[in-house]
Amino acid sequence: MTQRLHLVFGGELIDPTKNAFKDVDAIDIVGMFPNYETAYNAWKAAAQRTVDNAHMRYFIAHIHRLRDEEIAASSTEELGN
Repeated sequence: MTQRLHLVFGGELIDPTKNAFKDVDAIDIVGMFPNYETAYNAWKAAAQRTVDNAHMRYFIAHIHRLRDEEIAASSTEELGN
């Protein structure tokens, strides 16, 4: 069975109309979650904690979309043996 991992993270943006972080070292990694529902709940809680700061944004990254086990490995993966 395929796991559908999701990463929830966020931080303060340089400009609230863009997705560039003010300080990459200060990004808040909320956590990795096994499904969208739990990731969404974590995202919502983190976003609600920072609702008073218009520059704070939290995101859900669909980690499971980065790697499809059915697709052959890339040439860079082949270098590692």
